Amino acid sequence: MTSICVRFAPSPTGRLHVGNGRVALVNWLFARSNKGKFILRHDDTDIDRSGEKYIKEIEESLTWLGTKWDSCFRQSERHQLYEEAVNRLKSTGYLYPCYETPEELSLKRKAQLSVGKPPVYDRSALTLTDEEREKLENEGHRPHWRFRLDSSRSIWSDLIHGEMSLDPATMSDPVLIREDGSPLYTLTSVVDDADLGITHIIRGDDHLSNTAIQIQLFNSLDKPVPTFGHLALLVGSKGESLSKRLGSISLDSFREEGMEPIALSTVLAGLGCSKPVQIVKNIDQLISSFNISDFGLAPAKFDSNSVKIMNGKILQIISYGDVRERLDNLASSEISENFWNAIRSNINSFNEVQGWIDIVFGPLDPVIDQPELSNIAADLLPSDPWNDDTWAAWTGLVAKETGATGKKLFHPLRLALTAREDGPAMKNLLPLIGPERADARLRGKKA
Repeated sequence: MTSICVRFAPSPTGRLHVGNGRVALVNWLFARSNKGKFILRHDDTDIDRSGEKYIKEIEESLTWLGTKWDSCFRQSERHQLYEEAVNRLKSTGYLYPCYETPEELSLKRKAQLSVGKPPVYDRSALTLTDEEREKLENEGHRPHWRFRLDSSRSIWSDLIHGEMSLDPATMSDPVLIREDGSPLYTLTSVVDDADLGITHIIRGDDHLSNTAIQIQLFNSLDKPVPTFGHLALLVGSKGESLSKRLGSISLDSFREEGMEPIALSTVLAGLGCSKPVQIVKNIDQLISSFNISDFGLAPAKFDSNSVKIMNGKILQIISYGDVRERLDNLASSEISENFWNAIRSNINSFNEVQGWIDIVFGPLDPVIDQPELSNIAADLLPSDPWNDDTWAAWTGLVAKETGATGKKLFHPLRLALTAREDGPAMKNLLPLIGPERADARLRGKKA
């Protein structure tokens, strides 16, 4: 059985947004669930827009997400392969030179549309004689090169769409070589996929028409045709398309907000699937539950809030051992397991942990809502040791002494001890705050 090999091929012209992040993740999960390989290929042939900065950002984002690649390539370093493929396609008659300007092509399309015909290239360049081509080139016209599609339908069995076919008669012969001699994506992608042994190509369904052309390209180069799978496009919460230029939905933005990578991965892996999204602690659980056949055809709406909600749920099940090193990096002294267990159900991102470290260990400016009650409560503080029974025993004494009950008792005590109106259960926080800080805060002192 042939080992599965997939690739993710971003153009390094901007930050990696969640739409492309989802494609990368699905490819990676498909590979790992089938014990296959995942290749990262930077499609960086657009010299004017591609940048080393974006390559680094893309790789950092993918690493953070957990989608580590087995090997990495850059198209800018593979020009010899493209030249060899171009020469072969020219010699076999699949590539032919065309000399129309963009303005001339635009006029042709308008003329076709005006009489109800599809705006498909008329192949007029094929009727040019050698003398006519020579004359055009002597006049300074440089050709672009089109790939001649054959008349047979392109048929494939899509991993997600099922049986698919497209009629080449509805498409123009695609331009594969620009006037300056540089190859376009349609060609370079096929050459790379063939050279790298890509067995499955999983991408957005905006590439469906490209697939019909690329199948013919694989055949013209006598290369095996990979299996294709086309994911329904990810759209925003209002149905809008996702752009890499919308930094608010880039992978980096979730990283900067303190989201757990597994929270974003869980949401992205579940969007567009028929089964409900499951809460998982690590990416190995995502791999074991992944099935490409779970994806449907309808566009999946992505809402940033869903990641935040999932993040909060995942933090509630993450153990102290899993975050101990991260906690220690936030404070000068070791953060206990009791602290993590106390606050994890009250945070939606790890960035919020620092706030609770400040609240528990101070110094904190207390909020004294009921001075008399706070002073009496300070006088009644029990001696060490404190545990999770201390809060109930202590507030019972304060209630008996002051007559305050319910919110009139608990609210001013919480304000004095934490300067917050809400948060984790005070029975868990009080032992962490400790007698010395508790006494000072209740008496209105910064501690």
